[in-house]
Amino acid sequence: MANTIGSKFGGRTKGTPNKLTKELRELLKNILYNEMEKIEEYLDGLEPKEKLETIIKLMPYILPKTSTISHTANEPLDWD
Repeated sequence: MANTIGSKFGGRTKGTPNKLTKELRELLKNILYNEMEKIEEYLDGLEPKEKLETIIKLMPYILPKTSTISHTANEPLDWD
């Protein structure tokens, strides 16, 4: 039967964190922390092409992405 009242019955209250998500994030954080020490060894074992591809894939997680800046019609060209 559908809820026609519009009120929520049962389940988590609003703002309560999901226990499974919290535990999963903690587990993944620990795994990544332990693997960070071994990354250099893993990269040394790769072929140069594979090593470069892996570094390129990891870059967005380390360096911030840049965006282009363009001039619009009403902005002044002189910055003085």
